[in-house]
Amino acid sequence: MKISVSVKLSLAVALVALFIGCENTSDPKYNPPADHTINQSGYMHKSGLNQPLTNCVSCHGADLKGGSTGVSCFECHGTKW
Repeated sequence: MKISVSVKLSLAVALVALFIGCENTSDPKYNPPADHTINQSGYMHKSGLNQPLTNCVSCHGADLKGGSTGVSCFECHGTKW
């Protein structure tokens, strides 16, 4: 089966849009604090991100579901914690 150039181009554009759409750093409404300097998959994290129950609860809540920031860690990390 031969795929036309226009179909290939459409697929390429769709893939690029998908990846850009998933990068929160490209969203002007995404505004993490200045101490969040570690970029992981387009999302900025504070140092200590691998120990969220120690380092993230003060802002994201004891259950990491939003806390004072209103941003749940589970939006990106799923059921990791």
